Amino acid sequence: MTPRPPRGFQALLGEAKWQALLDRGSTRVHPPGALLLRQGDPGATVLALVSGRVKVLGTEPDGGQLLITLRGPGALLGEIAVRSASPRTATVRAIDRCTTRVLTASAFDAFLDDHRAHGELADYVVSKLSQAVPYQVQLVHFAPERRIARLLLEIVSLADDGSPHVPFSQREVADALGLARSTVALHLQRLKETGALKPGPRLVVADLGTLKQHAGV
Repeated sequence: MTPRPPRGFQALLGEAKWQALLDRGSTRVHPPGALLLRQGDPGATVLALVSGRVKVLGTEPDGGQLLITLRGPGALLGEIAVRSASPRTATVRAIDRCTTRVLTASAFDAFLDDHRAHGELADYVVSKLSQAVPYQVQLVHFAPERRIARLLLEIVSLADDGSPHVPFSQREVADALGLARSTVALHLQRLKETGALKPGPRLVVADLGTLKQHAGV
């Protein structure tokens, strides 16, 4: 398997600094569905995502949750709350088994000072904030089928091992995109009929090129 190119904060730092960052933290393993960060909690630690994929969710006043974005290996989680000494701005849950390195606020600050990495952090935060708009808003002008295809493409692109499996249920896809479950079921069936997805109850990408055509990319 071809090594995945670095992404996120890892790509901005470069490999040597990324490893130095990981060396400052302690390892934590999160099973699928585990809560990594909770919106509103104090920001006392920063998590460097080493493997696995996570969902970043925003909580609405009625208690509902909207998908803001997805993150994969190389991402930094919780750094905004730590740097601003404010509560967590979003909730983060594991999509699949994840491994993180957890740094205290003081260890993270020491890393930034020792490696003169404040500029890379500023660039990373700006890029994250530009994406901090729920999927429903980002994709409001697209038809449901294109929105679904784009979400599936992004989930698969973040997989460590290039797996074509999408560990989302129809309900999770519907909730992420603000669509009715019946609408999602209808379009997933069409994606299976055109060969973009494999037949069967699980979501598995069969033909990436066909899925990209549906996604318009």
